[in-house]
Amino acid sequence: MSANVPASADSPASLADEPTWFSRFVRWLKSDMRGTVSLIFLLLLVLLAIGAPWIAPYAPTAQDLNETLASPSAQHWMGTDDLGRDVLSRLIHGAPITLYASVLAVSVAIVLGVPIGLLAGYLGGWFDEVVSRIIDTLLSFPAIVLAIAVTGALGIGLTNAMISVGIVFSPQLARLVRARALVVKQELYVDAARCFGSSITRILWRHVLPNAIQPVIVQISLLLAGALLAEASLSFLGLGVQPPYPSWGAMLAGAYQNMEIAPQQMYAPGLAILCTALAFNTLGESLRILLDPTMKSL
Repeated sequence: MSANVPASADSPASLADEPTWFSRFVRWLKSDMRGTVSLIFLLLLVLLAIGAPWIAPYAPTAQDLNETLASPSAQHWMGTDDLGRDVLSRLIHGAPITLYASVLAVSVAIVLGVPIGLLAGYLGGWFDEVVSRIIDTLLSFPAIVLAIAVTGALGIGLTNAMISVGIVFSPQLARLVRARALVVKQELYVDAARCFGSSITRILWRHVLPNAIQPVIVQISLLLAGALLAEASLSFLGLGVQPPYPSWGAMLAGAYQNMEIAPQQMYAPGLAILCTALAFNTLGESLRILLDPTMKSL
């Protein structure tokens, strides 16, 4: 005679019912149209950047002085700039430069901000006080002004400009990681690892960081949009990409000089910056919902 025994929470049947990351990802794609569209747009942008040499109809620096500031036509779908260069080709070749700039800036912010935030939140005491005051001081300055100052110290150029943007963004990540580390270090599994003699490095890497990474992933997607706008601003001011190489911010600066003669020159780089920044922001909001453990619908 047998009795029906309900499966416990830790039984294989109950564990099999737990959704995997892939299944949650697929359900997220089906349920969140904003995130799906943003992700598809960014993937297409990456493919466009990779295939720029083969997709662009002209070389980005090829000049035709007989076709300066030409309106859109069959030969030049988006017209030409003040030196007769094809706007569409420069827009396509500017995509990898712009994406490189955004990824570089956010990578620098991660390398600087995440370890400092982890150490400040976990160690506490005087180290946390010093780091917190430095973070508050840096965040009190306007980001673009501080980026211009750091760029002036490092030197003009795209790489130096985006390193400066990464330095400016790092306090935001440090403050976020510090706040999460303050919460996670109070958990029992961190106390258990400490009692078993685990080193600080192992505790931070194996226990604190994995459980504090969710809001960091969301913040990274938002910082990518901020880095894109920062690159456009610095290139617009002449501190980023130098002529004749294209970037969307540099294209916008060149179009601004001829805005009264050919205002259509501003549409392509302006819309490219707008749509990409909007895609990053929308993807960040969607990831926040996906990674939120309280959202049971995903």
